[in-house]
This record gives sequence, structure tokens and C-alpha cells, in this order.
Amino acid sequence: MTTLKAAESASATRRARIGSGRRQRPPGRGWRAVLRRDWQLYSLTIAPLLFFVVFRYLPMAGNVIAFRLYQPGGPIFGTQWAGFYYFDLVIHDPEFWQVFFNTLILGGLTLVFTFPAPIILALLLNELWSRPIKRLVQTISYLPHFLSVVVVAAIILQGLDLDTGVVNEALRAVGHSPIAFLQDPGWFRSIYVSSEVWQTTGWGTILYLAALTTVDRQLYESATIDGANRWKQTWHVTLPGIRGTMMVVLILNIGTFMSVGFEKILLIYNPLTYPTADVISTYLYRVGIVSGSFSYAAAIGLFESVIGLFLVLSANALSRRLVGASLW
Repeated sequence: MTTLKAAESASATRRARIGSGRRQRPPGRGWRAVLRRDWQLYSLTIAPLLFFVVFRYLPMAGNVIAFRLYQPGGPIFGTQWAGFYYFDLVIHDPEFWQVFFNTLILGGLTLVFTFPAPIILALLLNELWSRPIKRLVQTISYLPHFLSVVVVAAIILQGLDLDTGVVNEALRAVGHSPIAFLQDPGWFRSIYVSSEVWQTTGWGTILYLAALTTVDRQLYESATIDGANRWKQTWHVTLPGIRGTMMVVLILNIGTFMSVGFEKILLIYNPLTYPTADVISTYLYRVGIVSGSFSYAAAIGLFESVIGLFLVLSANALSRRLVGASLW
């Protein structure tokens, strides 16, 4: 008992010494002092903050017209309260639900093919020992990212043209009849997804190649000693090492799941391919900008935003629970 009391007394004395020796926060070292000291660094955040305020937060006020009767040329927030009238129209509009399911299918296919493609390419590049070949492959794969959407759409339209397209010219050369790629709804999803993979895969590898450099090399040495081949090292060492990066990128991609590439679809689709090509963003353009039904379009846009928010929150919570990596 005496020994136990002596140990407790010594422990209390040690805690008291540690507590008395802790560095106290000097006066005047609050956020104002830090801001005065590092004002140059904080000034760099002004432009991004202004961008988000002007182009992301202020436009949120326009969502009020989804609940009000708005007419072009009238008051900016509408003339009369309409409640959930426009949302009721959305729910009972069969054309909207066709567009909604088109968005789910096209967004799902895009996510399934464009998410793993950069990971696979990064793993393959990581296995290359020849630096000149590695740089050549990286340069070639990066180039499509720097092409504008208009240029990519022009390449698709010119290359798949029924009469003068390169693809149909090649089909004719081998004795096959030409295919109306741009007029057949069945081909649109394949064309769009393949173009997205071609345009985004190379650029997406940059993040994963950077993440691969953080994997401890001693883990590979230990796996080699245990008899693991390159495939097992990739599966048990490399992929777990970049799992956090993969999940963050997946959550961000899910956040844009519903807003499938508006510009590219608008440039390459036509009324013949509406059954598979028309998505919410292009439908909003036709209903809101072309037809002038701004309140109805605002209701659809708000509905889409709510679904996107639900998907992001769900994916983040699921990722945090399963793999311990999340955005917040």
C-alpha cells in the first residue's frame, strides 16, 4: 500500500512539473497577429474566394424562382408565390423521367470507365523502368486534356460522319457498309464514354503517380522477401497505399455524377439521339433558355442539386465507415 501511494505521489509530482513547464500561449499571438504576419499568403486566397462567392453562392438566391411565378423581363425574384407547383410538374412529367434515367445511365457508365482508367494507367507507368518511354507515354496521354470541348466535339463529328468520316471510310475499305454513328441512339453512349476516357485518363494519372511516391519502399522489400510477385505487391501494397486518394477522387466524381458533361453532349447530340443522349443539363438548357420556362427549369435544377448533395453525403459517410478515408 505504501509503495502504491508513493507511486501515485511521484506520478502527481511529474504531472505537475510537466504542466508547469508547458509553453503558455504568448499574448497577442491570436489570429490577428498571424494574419498580420502572413498577410501575403492569405491575400492569395482572395481571388478563389471571390470566384466562389460570385459564381457559386450568389446564384443560389436565384433558386427562389423555383417557388415563384417568374416571367422574363419581370421582377428578378418573380411576381407571385407558386409553392411546389413546378415541382409537381416535374414529378408528373414523363419526359423528365426519361431524361433523368438517361442521366443516371450515362453518368454511371462514365464513372465506371473513367474512374479506374487513370489508376490502371498510373500503375502501368509506375512499373516502367525506362524514363524516356515513361515520359513519352505521359506526354501522349496528357495531350487530350488540353483540347477544348469544341475541338473534341469537332473531332468526333468529323471522324464519325456518315459520308466523309474516317471510321466509315475505313469500313468501306474493308467491304463493310457505313454506320450512322451520329444518328443512331444506340451508339451515343459508347461514343461519349469512350471520348471521356480518352480525354481524362492521362490527366488523372498525375494525382495517382504523386500518391504512389508516398508508398513506403520497405513494404515492397518485405513483400519480396515473403515471396510476393509484382501482381501481389500491387494488390497488397500499392493499392492499399493509395486507397485514401482513390476514395477522395471517387467521392468528388460522385459529386458531379448528375451533371454529366453538358458542353460535349450539347455539341454532338441531335434530335435523333435524344432517347439516349438527352440528359438533365441539356434538358434544362432547352426548357429554360430556349423555351423561357425559367421557374420550371429552376425546379429541375434544384431537384438535381438535392440528389447530388445526397450522393456526396452518402458516399462520404460510406467511405469513412468502410475504409476510414473521407473528405470530412
